[in-house]
Amino acid sequence: MIRILKLVPLLALAALATGCATSPQAYDYTAFRRAQPRSILVLPPVNKSPDIKASNSVMSYVSYPLAESGYYVYPVTVVDETFRQNGLTQPDEIHAVAPAKLHEIFGADTVMYIEITDYGTRYQIFSSDTRVTCSGRLVDLRSGDTLWIGSATASTNEDQGNSGNGVIGMLVKAAVDQIVNTLSDQGHRVAGVTSQRLLAARPNGILYGPRSPRYALDAAPK
Repeated sequence: MIRILKLVPLLALAALATGCATSPQAYDYTAFRRAQPRSILVLPPVNKSPDIKASNSVMSYVSYPLAESGYYVYPVTVVDETFRQNGLTQPDEIHAVAPAKLHEIFGADTVMYIEITDYGTRYQIFSSDTRVTCSGRLVDLRSGDTLWIGSATASTNEDQGNSGNGVIGMLVKAAVDQIVNTLSDQGHRVAGVTSQRLLAARPNGILYGPRSPRYALDAAPK
């Protein structure tokens, strides 16, 4: 009994240490607040996944969360046409354009580079998972400084539970889900959730922009 009582404080300290270790570190927004960006140029995402639809799918969602967060976002069609007129059609080529040149052409304060590392549906033994993972990097076009880096993931498995129909039932469900998710391009729907998680203003995400009523709170020095 005495030994058990002695172990209690040690277990409590271990739990506290574990909690501290898993707590996310606050992002350093010093450069972000100093730059005070008002506009964002979003480049076509570089696609590292095997699905050729990924870049266009993610690109169709990126403007909304940034605009809702208080920034002027350059229209996707205008940006795409401008690059085409200059002979650039592939995201890798576009991402290689120097920040100073992007600022000269578009006049934007910042540029958002997005990379897709996972997009599509995978068949697993007892389930089928459609997953989209993206990373983003916001760069000041006037100074070349990186203002923010982040990543986000969304998956159809987040809202799926055990069907309770046994092994055969789970196998059948996984096969059906794989067909449905592929034919209906569930990746496009999941890409919308990922884009929202990546680009909407939130803790450790981007700060609110000047068009948001919450801008004054985020812009103030911490």
